[in-house]
Amino acid sequence: MITYNPAFDLYHCIYRMTHIIERLDDGECFEIDKIRIWDFYLLFPSMLYNLSLKQTEKEVKEARKQLDIPKNSPYDYSGDNRKLFEWIRPFQISALNCLVSCGIINKDEYLNNRVCIASRQALNDFVDQAGHFSPSENNTLSFMSIFSRHMSLSGINGLKARTKLLEFKYDAE
Repeated sequence: MITYNPAFDLYHCIYRMTHIIERLDDGECFEIDKIRIWDFYLLFPSMLYNLSLKQTEKEVKEARKQLDIPKNSPYDYSGDNRKLFEWIRPFQISALNCLVSCGIINKDEYLNNRVCIASRQALNDFVDQAGHFSPSENNTLSFMSIFSRHMSLSGINGLKARTKLLEFKYDAE
């Protein structure tokens, strides 16, 4: 039986995406796939425990221990995470396209596979109307920021390799 899942709901996807890009500094850009990965972990926070961490990442390990995320949620998925990540892709891209149309995301950067804030005021107005995140969602976003904000998307130590949500073995170093 198929049950409702906010992964497959465009409104909720737009809502999550606005909160993710709200974390960007003015002038800072993230690759679209990095935004998508952050969104994936907002939807399935218990999967944060499966992230590949290095021995030297003591701050990240400590931050993950501090997460108050139940190991099981009603939306947990026990199949192939890559397939699930690809299944939600159309919703994520539609949400980002909507934010470009609203003038929240910079269109020129978006066409170059990067997400940058075009109008902080429009973003703030949207977030005020849509509502703010719960403490657990904020914790997940804070963890993702500590874990990957300055991490490259590509390469053997990049976000794609560490999450295993996207192919990485053919990435240029």
